[in-house]
Amino acid sequence: MYRCLSCVIVANVCHRGFIQTFCAQKVNVFTQRKMKFLSKEQKLFYDENGYVVLDILSSAELEEISAEYDLIFRNKADQNLDATWQGSWNYTKDEGSNTVVQSIHGMQMHSAVFSRLLLHPRLLDACEDVMGTSNVLLHHTKAHLKPPGKGSPFPMHQDYHYFPFKNHSMVAVFFNLDDSFPENGGLCVYPGSHKLGPQEDVSDNPDYHYLNKDKFPLEAATPLTLKKGQVVIFSYLLVHGSYPNSSDRVRRMFLVQLRAAEDDPVEQVHRSACQGLVLRGVNARRDADITKRISGE
Repeated sequence: MYRCLSCVIVANVCHRGFIQTFCAQKVNVFTQRKMKFLSKEQKLFYDENGYVVLDILSSAELEEISAEYDLIFRNKADQNLDATWQGSWNYTKDEGSNTVVQSIHGMQMHSAVFSRLLLHPRLLDACEDVMGTSNVLLHHTKAHLKPPGKGSPFPMHQDYHYFPFKNHSMVAVFFNLDDSFPENGGLCVYPGSHKLGPQEDVSDNPDYHYLNKDKFPLEAATPLTLKKGQVVIFSYLLVHGSYPNSSDRVRRMFLVQLRAAEDDPVEQVHRSACQGLVLRGVNARRDADITKRISGE
């Protein structure tokens, strides 16, 4: 059953022999968590819409990240980087087969610039505010580059289907490395769709997931026009996708997926480099059994 992030059970109180469960969203009897980065309005916007756009990076940080990003993609240009969506889905009958999106996973394994970014204090402050926990773990990272004129679209989907978790604590942190808009393959969302819970995956390919395009057409989604350097944090239940890049400008992004240490995967899938790395707080449930030291679990 879907468990809304904003309806986290916070206490069980015994009263006249009965156990009463209180929901933090409905009963204001507990001290609200103090925000570290987000304003009250930004937190309310996130809770209502499932995403929030933030300015986190300095111009110097953005320049360093952008330059390192380009260097890595140049150095890996002779490798297979094509991550164009597979399966029966196409943006139109005529588009999809001749487009491309380049992707590199585990960017922190290629450069310390991205390792440092994962520990960015303002970033983790914002993630604490959104996730409602001070114990933040890495799930994975990846970079997508849509080349000018032929960048692949991404169908409307939920990240949930790639790596489901029991309490839906997972968030995506989307670093926008170029000005982005629909014409150059920008991000689009269905605001508030995270409240619907997991939707039906209609993909015919087990490695790629997407939703019914009659129910969630790409054309009806809300485009996010973003400035270079802006960061979008969104729930992994938010229905989202992106347009083809038909412009003469590249669109680059870097994505980080994070989850709460208190949450558990529904199944062990999408194993990635440095998965489970503690970026902030502690992982009190981490197994210390010496016999499991090599497994990485």
